[in-house]
Amino acid sequence: MTKTTKTIKTVCVYCGSGPGTNPNFIKSATAFGKTLAENGVGLVYGGGSIGLMGAVATGALDAGGNVTGIIPDFLTARENALKRAQELIVTPDMHTRKQLMFERSDAFVAFPGGIGTLEELVEQMTWAQLGRHTKPILMANIDGFWNPLLALLAHMKDTQFIRANLTVDILTADRVDDILPRLEKAAAQMPEATKLMEAGVASKL
Repeated sequence: MTKTTKTIKTVCVYCGSGPGTNPNFIKSATAFGKTLAENGVGLVYGGGSIGLMGAVATGALDAGGNVTGIIPDFLTARENALKRAQELIVTPDMHTRKQLMFERSDAFVAFPGGIGTLEELVEQMTWAQLGRHTKPILMANIDGFWNPLLALLAHMKDTQFIRANLTVDILTADRVDDILPRLEKAAAQMPEATKLMEAGVASKL
C-alpha cells in the first residue's frame, strides 16, 4: 500500500452480484478495488464472490488490501460468500447486514447493479436527506449507467417532491480514478462533529 487517506478509512461499495452486459462494469469494479488497496482504504461490501461484488473484492485483495464482507446467512450459497476476505461477517438478516455496512463505512459508492443495489443506494440517500448522516455518497456512473436515475432525481426536483430544503448532495464520477478524490474532498468538508457518528445510529433509523 503506497498511500493513506486522512479522512476516508473505509468505503462501502454497493454493486451487482452479476457481471452485467458491459465488460467495463467488471473492469471498473476491479480497478476500484485495486485503488482502495493502493491507498490504504478498506473495502466493506456485500460479501459475495461473483459479479461486480467479486470483482471489487478480488481487485482489493490481489493488491494487498483489506476486505470486510457482510452477507446474510440465506445468501451465502447463492452469492458464493468470499472466504478470502480478511473478515467475513454472516448476519441473520438483511437489516443487520445494512446496519453493519453503514456503521463500518466512512463513505458509500454505488457501482452498476440491480434492485438490491438501487435499494441500498436510495436508503443511504434517504437517511442523508433526513439528517441522519453526512457520509459521502457517490454513484460510479460507468458508461452512463446511472443516467436514468439522475434524470429521475432531476424530475423529482422539478416537480418539487425533492424540495430545496431536502436536497441531498450526491456525488458522481464517470472515471474510477476520480472516485476516491471526490469522496475525500467531500468528507474533508464535513463538520468535525458529524464525523463522530454514534455507533448505533443505524439501529435508530
